[in-house]
Amino acid sequence: MWITQSRRHFLRGTAAVGAASFVGAPNLLHAEPPPETSIVRFEKSPGGICVAPAFIVGDLLRAEGFAQLQYVPVQSADLAKATAQGKADFCLTFVTTFIAAIDGGNPITVVAGVHPGCFELFVNDGIHSILDLKGKSVGVQSVGSAPYRFLSVMASYVGLDPGIDINWVTSASVKPMELFVDGKIDAFLGFPPEAQELRARDIGRVIVNSALDHPWSQYFCCMLAANTSFVQRYPVATKRVLRAIFEATDLCMAEPERVAQQMVDGGFTARYDYALRTLKDVTYSVSRDYDPEDTLRFYALRMQEAGLIKSSPQKIITDGTDWRFLAELKRELKT
Repeated sequence: MWITQSRRHFLRGTAAVGAASFVGAPNLLHAEPPPETSIVRFEKSPGGICVAPAFIVGDLLRAEGFAQLQYVPVQSADLAKATAQGKADFCLTFVTTFIAAIDGGNPITVVAGVHPGCFELFVNDGIHSILDLKGKSVGVQSVGSAPYRFLSVMASYVGLDPGIDINWVTSASVKPMELFVDGKIDAFLGFPPEAQELRARDIGRVIVNSALDHPWSQYFCCMLAANTSFVQRYPVATKRVLRAIFEATDLCMAEPERVAQQMVDGGFTARYDYALRTLKDVTYSVSRDYDPEDTLRFYALRMQEAGLIKSSPQKIITDGTDWRFLAELKRELKT
């Protein structure tokens, strides 16, 4: 299914600005061969809307020569699974999810970082630091979920043993945010639009904001990865998808009001105000200043220390990354 975005309404002007800002020389795009495949499939999960570039990339992909964009629905707990199985071609999601998948031997190839700064640690009044989580109840959807991995890494980083010191509360039917609002847990890690909603309702306190607080603000939280076979078979398509995602990221910065409305109109989120606040809260603007390999090295080391993976950071990087497309696009930006 092609996700329709009015070309006249959305692409006119803004896409041109995005393409020019990234490519630098429009003739380079025309000099490339067309993509080897006409269809691109992205994973789509309910919940987090910080991956907005993946939701508004449709017409930008069409401009890159693709005829069709398909969204493959997955549950939050299964992110990257459809891509690893070849049922989807690309996934834009959390770095820790990709590291765990690569550690498990799955054919996932990370090609770029997209943005840092989307998660926030909400706590009740009795907690003032991550160390104070010792003995407290912390809500996650499941052990092994993205919030569980991020929180385990954060706890281990300050000297806690996440497997012993934290009372993990899991629920398949009730979201951790709802448990937190009802006072049934002491803390949970919120992702957009959860953080925006809780601030609007003046509920809870934030002790870690990954857009602002070191070291988390210094690394990507969400990255773009593809099925390894897709990257190997379709290098031109891979590069064109990456360029379209970066152009979409530019639009999230340049036209947040329009992007927020597109997300609502496309059924990706219900609340325009929370979507707009998310686009302004997430630090898309610093994405190109960060080194994606540094991010993988940092989080892989933290996950290894927390006992979440067995592979070394270097093995994760060697087995699960391909930076050549990013390098080519950066060279073009300088021309």
